[in-house]
Amino acid sequence: MVNKKSKIWRWRNWDISWSVSKQSNSDNQKNILLVHGFGASKYHWRHNQEFLGDITNCYSIDLLGFGESSQPSALLDYETKKENSVKYSFELWGNQVASFCSEVINSPVHLVGNSIGGVVALKAASILKSQCSGITLIDCAQRTMDDKRLKKNSVLMNFLRPVLKTIVRQRIISNILFERAANPKVIKKILMKAYPSGENIDEELIEILFRPSQRKNSKEAFRGFINLFDDCLATDLFGEIDSSIQLIWGEKDPWESLDEAIEWKTQFKNIKRLDIVKGAGHCPHDEHPEVTNKFICDFIQETK
Repeated sequence: MVNKKSKIWRWRNWDISWSVSKQSNSDNQKNILLVHGFGASKYHWRHNQEFLGDITNCYSIDLLGFGESSQPSALLDYETKKENSVKYSFELWGNQVASFCSEVINSPVHLVGNSIGGVVALKAASILKSQCSGITLIDCAQRTMDDKRLKKNSVLMNFLRPVLKTIVRQRIISNILFERAANPKVIKKILMKAYPSGENIDEELIEILFRPSQRKNSKEAFRGFINLFDDCLATDLFGEIDSSIQLIWGEKDPWESLDEAIEWKTQFKNIKRLDIVKGAGHCPHDEHPEVTNKFICDFIQETK
C-alpha cells in the first residue's frame, strides 16, 4: 500500500482510520480530504494522495464500516437497537466526515469524493458550511434505486421493488451476495467493467478491495448500504451548499450516467466545471490519475 501509515481517530466510540500525506504548521492552509466509494478505502487514492499532498495537506479517511475503520452491525429501520449496531446512511457518514474536518483538520477543507463518497462529501459540506472551501465529485453516485427516483425507473423495476426490498433485508441473503462478490476473481471481473481501458488493474488494486472484505464484520456495511432505498440524493444537496462544485466524470462510466451529469451542470449554478476523462470509467482517479489529478489541481487553484 502506498499511503502513509494509518492513524486512528475515535468517533462515537468507534475507531476511524485515516492518513495524511503531509502536515503543514500553518493553521490557515487549505486542506484536501479524499472520501472513497462503496467497497473501497483510503488506499484507493494510491495515485492521488501523494500528488495532491504536494499542493497542500491531503488527508484520506475510511468511512465507518469500510477499510480499516470499525465495522458495527447494520441496523435497519424495523430492527431493535443492539450494542455496537448502527443505521448506515449518508447522514451517518456525512456527520463522520464533517466531525473529522472539525476535530482533526480544524481549518477549511476541499472535499473530494468518488461514487457514494461524492454524496457523503456533499452531506458533510452541508454541515460544514463555510469551512468547506470547495467540492470535487468524481463520478458521483446518482442512486438510481432510491425511492425518490421511481419515475425514472422502468415499469418492471418498480413492480419488482417490493420483492427486492424484502429479499435484501434478510441477513442470510445479503451475506450470500457479499461472499460471492468478495472473491479476487469476481473483483477483477467487476474492475474490468469499472475500468474500461484496463489501466491500473493490478494485484495491488485487487488486494485493496479484497483485504477489507475478509474482516470479521465486513458484511454489515454491505447489508446496510443495499437497504438504503430512501436517503440523500446529490440533487437534494446541491441547493444546501454554497461552495463551488466540480464534477469529474469518466467518459465510459458503466453505472453513473454522463448525460445526467451534464444535466446537473446545466441545472445547478454552484457546479462550476464538468471535466470529462476520456476513455475512463467509474474510477478515473485510479484509472487515469494524471488527468484526474490535473483537473482537481486546476479547480483548487480557481477556488482559492
